[in-house]
Amino acid sequence: MIARLGRSIRARLALWASVAMALLCLTAGTVLMWTGYHAAVDLRTRDMISDSRRPIHLIKQNELTPAIDGPLNGIQIVDPSGRVVSSTPNLAGSPRLSRVMPDPIRSDRVGEVCGLPQFRGECQIMVVSRVHRADGDWLVYAFDPSVPWYIHPAAIGFMAGMSVVLVAISWFGVSRVVAKTLAPVNEITERLSEIAYGEEAMRVPVPENADEIKALAEAANRTLARLESAMEQQRRFASDASHDLRSPITAMRAEVEAAMLAPQETDWCETGRKLMVSLNRLQNIVSDLLTLAKLDAGAPGAFEPVDLAELVSAETTRPRSKKVITSLQPGVVVTGDRLRLARLLTNLLDNAERHADSTILVTVRRNGKAVLEVLDDGAGIAPEQREVVFRRFTRLDASRSRDAGGTGLGLSIAREIAQLHHGTLKIEDSDVGARFVLRIPIRQD
Repeated sequence: MIARLGRSIRARLALWASVAMALLCLTAGTVLMWTGYHAAVDLRTRDMISDSRRPIHLIKQNELTPAIDGPLNGIQIVDPSGRVVSSTPNLAGSPRLSRVMPDPIRSDRVGEVCGLPQFRGECQIMVVSRVHRADGDWLVYAFDPSVPWYIHPAAIGFMAGMSVVLVAISWFGVSRVVAKTLAPVNEITERLSEIAYGEEAMRVPVPENADEIKALAEAANRTLARLESAMEQQRRFASDASHDLRSPITAMRAEVEAAMLAPQETDWCETGRKLMVSLNRLQNIVSDLLTLAKLDAGAPGAFEPVDLAELVSAETTRPRSKKVITSLQPGVVVTGDRLRLARLLTNLLDNAERHADSTILVTVRRNGKAVLEVLDDGAGIAPEQREVVFRRFTRLDASRSRDAGGTGLGLSIAREIAQLHHGTLKIEDSDVGARFVLRIPIRQD
């Protein structure tokens, strides 16, 4: 289909170029023919005036005879009384063919007459010359065939032939240029159609010289690189998710199988307690996975004014195993989804609670943007791992392993929520522990 489309584009462009050349040739040919026609008429008229000088000379010398000859198609000489006194043999006996007179201030007048039976109805160029004599003004009427609009058959043939040649050259030239231009596009199309899911080196060829197509190929490669990265991330995510989901299921299966081997000796309350731990973990993982799926799908949120100080006050009232200290600047209002922002804060507090030694400090302030900080007094995170912890199902050392109670998705969800609110969530330097800093644009009233 793409190849047919390419050929169709090539044919259409060649056709439009040919039509444009044909119109150009028609316009130029019309102008040239019009100019040539008037030039030929002027030349024929000058020749007729020149050829009519001989009869004028005969009139002035009183040597005029009833019959005269010459290179013109016909001549009539009229005396002052209006009588035809001399003519060429083809007009002998014919009445006066025209009553046209030269202007009083000019001796010659040029016109065109048509429908004269003496010339078989062909249009004639007529030149009327006045000859002054003592007995009055004599008139010499000279006739010669009019110049056709095409001047000469050879002229119209030459113009038509040149037009056909130029149109053919335009078709061929544009077709070749478009074909050469679209060749890299066809290579890119073929390569894209060959790329399979999970294929190594998902790239298209980049042409050397075609700037626009080169930019297209480079943009396609960047897109393919992002797609490849997303696919790899999806594979890792699926692998990690399946592992994390399998772990609590395996633990529950092992507990049930162990209990069923010796049902009389089994403490079913203890077994139920252990199963509830695994079920809670499984429920948390599934809940986090659903949250990430909604965020990835761009599910809309209920955006409204949210006062971060009030939000932190409400979310820190729940008792925790570590002491929570707040430092809240009032009036720091953002536009956001309150439930999702609360989820972001809860995830940061849960993470800090798992890894703090004794204290968690939560700060809200205004600094160009709305700033929310969560700082724990735990072991902290090495600078080279500060971005790694935001990856899904990331595992660091034992102090931040899955056994500490997290699903490995909380920080990923928190960053996704921050980006949904056009903000950033980073780990910044601190003297002790891990310092998570959220920055969101302040609401403009």
